[in-house]
Order: sequence, then structure tokens, then C-alpha cells
Amino acid sequence: MKNFLPYFRGYGWDCFLAPVFKLLEALMDLAVPLVIAAMINQGLASSDKGFLFRCFLMLMGLMVLGMGFSFTAQYFAARGSVGVVTRLRQALFDHIQGLSYRELDTLGTDTLITRLTSDVTQVQTGLNLALRLLLRSPFIVFGSMVMAFFIDVPSALVFAISIPLLLVVVLGVMGRSIPLFKRVQEALDRLLQTTRENLTGVRVIRAFCQEKTEVEEFDSRNADLTRKNLHVGRWSALMTPGTYLLVNLATVILIRQGALRVEMGAMAQGDVVALYNYMAQMIIELVKLGSMVITLNKSAACASRIQGILEVKSSLTSPSAYGPLQPVSGGPAVAFHHVSFGYAGGAEAVTDLDFAIPKGSTVGIIGGTGSGKTTLVDLIPRFYDVTRGQVEVDGRDVREYPAGHLLEKIALVPQKAVLFEGTIRDNLRWGKADATDEELWQALETAQAKDVVLGKEGQLDALVEQGGRNLSGGQKQRLTIARALVKKPEILILDDSASALDFATDLRLRQAIKALEGEMTVLIVSQRTSSVRQADLILVLDDGKLVGQGTHLQLLETCPVYQEIFDSQYPGRRVEELRQGKEEA
Repeated sequence: MKNFLPYFRGYGWDCFLAPVFKLLEALMDLAVPLVIAAMINQGLASSDKGFLFRCFLMLMGLMVLGMGFSFTAQYFAARGSVGVVTRLRQALFDHIQGLSYRELDTLGTDTLITRLTSDVTQVQTGLNLALRLLLRSPFIVFGSMVMAFFIDVPSALVFAISIPLLLVVVLGVMGRSIPLFKRVQEALDRLLQTTRENLTGVRVIRAFCQEKTEVEEFDSRNADLTRKNLHVGRWSALMTPGTYLLVNLATVILIRQGALRVEMGAMAQGDVVALYNYMAQMIIELVKLGSMVITLNKSAACASRIQGILEVKSSLTSPSAYGPLQPVSGGPAVAFHHVSFGYAGGAEAVTDLDFAIPKGSTVGIIGGTGSGKTTLVDLIPRFYDVTRGQVEVDGRDVREYPAGHLLEKIALVPQKAVLFEGTIRDNLRWGKADATDEELWQALETAQAKDVVLGKEGQLDALVEQGGRNLSGGQKQRLTIARALVKKPEILILDDSASALDFATDLRLRQAIKALEGEMTVLIVSQRTSSVRQADLILVLDDGKLVGQGTHLQLLETCPVYQEIFDSQYPGRRVEELRQGKEEA
């Protein structure tokens, strides 16, 4: 709980006033049995209608005050819980945004979504309930016992004995339930993972007729969640009958004790009614307390899970920025010095990469599936830290750049095109917030996406649905390339971002990027030799190793892996390609 105190800043008064007004409401409730006892002992016994009327007015006053205190408490509790949880949710989201790819890969998308949604909501529910009942219910329980001692000490002993027994039941159930609720949430994570995989991969599932297998997998995890819910439910179910049993037994003893005391003349009838009312209040509050304990158990488990995410530290650390970085003259745009890297829990994805990319050059990166192409380009903007070696950008180790400075130089177009809900203009301005329409159209023309926008109603103001659902794969890729070009980066990385384009469009795109003025260094990741053949330098990867580097013709002569890729795409064309290349040279 201590770790969540910063999120209460600004809502301290709300969280303080909510239980205070609930305690005031509780005082009104505790006063009611005394008024009723006075009505029976004095008003009815003496048939004093005036006294009875005054008592009635007093009861009405207590009711009105109690309702006013209750509504006020509800207001402050709602405002406090919503405000605190809003801050918590924002802090959690900000923390997740600050994690490196390594931590995100380890935690998993489904886990993070569960923490941001159901877990946070459960914490809000628990906090709201705690602000309203955490002090009120125990206050009523112990207040009833104290008032009972003022009425009749021997009868009050029933309260004094029953309350500790009730606390044993409540605390025992709570202690057993908390770890079980954590297991329930873990099972929910697994179920959500299965659900997400099925919804995102529904086309593949149907294409391979795997519906039955996936249904069985879902049923298995759903059944596991059900079993865990039933297990924790059985323990939680003990709360209400256990408290009812003890309180009803105490009520029977209290009534018998009161009857004997009245018969002896030691108590008035109204006092017995007051004691019974206090016992009834205690029953109600204990039921509320039991329900609150169950909810708080769930909330505590969810809060612990959220705290677990907040305690995860990013493996990437950056130095603080002290003024502008001093330029490093004469160095290459990108340099890898014996770089090796492996994902968490896996083998090395790339091994001993050593090369340099001159500024203003166009570099192709090619290789088979799983050869390490995407891993290589992910190391340049420092999405991951290398295991061994050193990656340099503009002659400086990427680990020496303050946060944000490195990414100002780089624009990366990922393999999977990602667009966000909004207008086309909004999406394009991600690279440069103040970009003019002229700059946007220029980037669209270079990216071969101008016709896409012109064909949309509203053009730049045309709406993009979530994830770009209203666009084809090729249209999304061209728009993401345009978004990167708007930024006018020093280094442009195209990670197989033209895979959905036809060969003609791909050619025009490469020619347009090649014709751009300035010192922009372009890295093109592709499995097509046609996409990289005009590059100034081609890097060939195989199983995470650099097995060749040079021009298209050089690699056709010297690199077996490149020859194999070319031959698979253009069977029987290699000899003619080499002959034409030598003639053009």
C-alpha cells in the first residue's frame, strides 16, 4: 500500500472526508436504538404522546442527517477512488511505454492489457468500498458493543465474546483467499492470451480447419479458470454463513439473557429492544464487512500484480542531456563493431556483426527468414541493447545518446504497417507535428501514396479506422513510408516495408527515395534481390552471421547465399545478369 501513496496526492482530502462522513453517518445509526428504547421505556410506559412525537422528530432528524452524511461520503469516495486510480492507470501506462522491447517481450501483451483494464478497475472498486466501509463497519461493530455496555454490562458480555470469534472467521477466510485470487488472475491472463490469439489469427485457424483444436484449448483454459474461481468461491462463501451463524447464536443468547434480566427487574423492555437493534446493526455491518473483505482481497491481489509491473525496470538506461551533443566528424552513419545479440531465453539472433555504412549511401540487407535482418535494424535505434560489441550512429555509441536524441535522427518503417485511428494528416504528422500540407504531399508523392490519398473523400482529412482497417496492405505500407519521410530523418530504415507492393510500385518507390536530396542514409531490408540490387552496399545475412557484403554484381560472383536467393527468384538468369552488368560497367 505504501508504494501507492504518491497516487493519492491531490486527493488526500477526498480520501479523508469520505470515511469521516461515513463515521458521522454511523453515529446517527448508533443513536437510533437509544431513541427507540426511550420511546418504549418512557413514552409508551407513560402514554406521553408529546414525548413520543419529539422522539419521532428526533428519529426523522437522525435519518435526514444520516442520508446527508451518506451521500456526501459517497461523493468524496467516488471522486477520490476515480482520481487515484486514474493517476495509477496513467502511471502504469507511462511505465509500460518506458520499458524496452526486452521487457515487453518477456511480460507479454495480454498480461499488460489485463493489468491496465481489469486489474486497475478492480483496484478502483476496492478503494471505493474501503473509503466507505473500512472504518464504518468496524466502528458500528465495536460501537454497538460499547453502547451495549452503557445499557447493561452482563448482556454486553455477549457482544464482547462474539466479536473476537467473528474476527477469527473473517481474518481466516481473508488469509486463505488472497493467494487464491492471485491464481485466478493468472488463469484469466492465460485465457485472455488464448482469446487474443484466436481473434487475431481467426483467418489462419479457419484456413487450416483448426477450429475444433482451438475450441478445445479455450475450453481447457476456461475450465481451469472456473475451477480456480470455484475454489476461491468456496472459501469466500464461508464468510457470510459463518458470520450469520455466530451472530444469530449471539442474538439468541442475548434475547434470553435480556428476558431473564427484565424478569429480575434489572433491565427495562426498551433496553432489550435497543440491545437487539445493536445486534441487528452488527449483523448487517458484518455481512457488509464480509463482502468488503472479499472485494478487498481481489483488489489487493490486483494491486500486487500492478505493483509487479511497476517494479520492472527497463534494461535500457540513457545518460542525461547536458546541452547539445558535440558532432563527430568523419565517421560513418552506422557502424557495427563485432556485435552479438540474443533475445531473452533464446540463442543468439546475430553473431559478430562487423561493418560500416557511409553517410548518404543506400544499403540493402538481405537474407532468408530468421537470418537476423530485423534484429540488426532494431539495434540501430537501440530498441535492444547488444549483448557484446558496439553499435555506433554518427561515430557515437548508441548507448551514449540521451533519451530521445538518437530517435530524432532515425525513422523506421516496420515490417508490419501500423496506422492509428484518426485522419491521414494526423498519422503523417507523427514524424513532424508542425509539417505543412506541402510537406505531406511531397512525402506522399515520394512514397507512391499520393493516388491513395487523392482517391479518398476528404483527402488528407480522410478518416483512418483503428489499425487502418479501411485500407489495403499496400496502401498502409505506403502511408507508413510517407510518415517516415515527413520526418526527414538522417537515417531511414525500411524493414521489408514494401513487401505488399507490386514490383513496379516498389521500383518507383526506390527510385524516388534515391533521388531525394541531402545526406539521408537509407537501409532497405528485403527478401527480394530486385529491391536491393541498386544499393551502394548489400549486406547478406545467414543464421545471424554476416556472410557477404558488396554490390549486387560482386555478391553474384562471390557469395553463395546471395546466389541461392537470386537463383530462387530468377532461375537461370545469373550468368546473363553478370554479363549485362559487366557490359554496363
